[in-house]
Amino acid sequence: MRRLLPYLQLIRLPTVFTAVADIMLGFALTNLGLFDLGLLHDSLEVTLGQPWVWELGWLIATSVCLYLSGMVFNDVFDRRVDAEERPNAPIPSGRVSVAMATMIGAVLMFAGVAASYAVGYGKITGQYDPLKVALILCVVILGYDSFLKKTLAGPLAMGACRFLNVILGASAIGLWFSVWTRPQLQVAGGLGVYVLGLTLFARTEAKQSRRFDLVVGLVFVNAGLAIIAHLLTYWPGSADPRNVGFALLVVALVVNRRLAAAIQDPSPGKVQTAVKTMLLSLVIIDATMIYFNTAHAGFAIATVLLLVPAFVLSRWIRLT
Repeated sequence: MRRLLPYLQLIRLPTVFTAVADIMLGFALTNLGLFDLGLLHDSLEVTLGQPWVWELGWLIATSVCLYLSGMVFNDVFDRRVDAEERPNAPIPSGRVSVAMATMIGAVLMFAGVAASYAVGYGKITGQYDPLKVALILCVVILGYDSFLKKTLAGPLAMGACRFLNVILGASAIGLWFSVWTRPQLQVAGGLGVYVLGLTLFARTEAKQSRRFDLVVGLVFVNAGLAIIAHLLTYWPGSADPRNVGFALLVVALVVNRRLAAAIQDPSPGKVQTAVKTMLLSLVIIDATMIYFNTAHAGFAIATVLLLVPAFVLSRWIRLT
């Protein structure tokens, strides 16, 4: 376990479950027929012979591989900064070499692209849609990790990664134009703005943060939640929008409580706690919107349960 731990820390394993939740959200927003026709039962009893099971599985594999590759390349490009701010991180501490980390990141990215092609393999239409989204996501990931992070475009690029991850989950719908329509477009946009704010908030989490930066991050986080909540006012979801709205309000209150505490005391500990809360809340937001669109409690609960491994692993592996 001691040999394996540095690599798990390198890929930030706990946070990958938020990416899986995004895929489940995008898939649920564009495959309503599975729920309406009873093809996905409340007990989640499925057979491997059903095409949608394989599609969802390959989409999750794509997202996991690309997300983890982004974490690895982030540390590869940030190794000099981490040597000062996080000397115990896997690469600065010497527990993982730069060459090994680069190879792991490259293999993961290649595997993600290959999995995206497998989503539509054998289909007559839409075969390359997940591949197209995955390739765009690769460009944004590498752009952020290599040079965008330290620019004003950095938070925007990170928000774009989250946006594209939800769109990736929706990309198996079969028509390229349909991938970029509502409701997934608005929900993905809201999550992108939310993560933009999260990135602004976390930008200097390793040291004392500036209150102004934290306040700007708070504004974008709440703007993202508002964009998502606005969908409840007009989209004909399958669940009662009042119950869904209440759930989103609870998430907003929990998140803002942590943000306010960090703004009052912008020390690394407080800011990092707020960032962790925002990250893990993504799973709850995804599950809430899955339930809104499908009224399928089983699929929503399965999404919420992604928090269990994320919480457990976060005891040993940092999220950011």
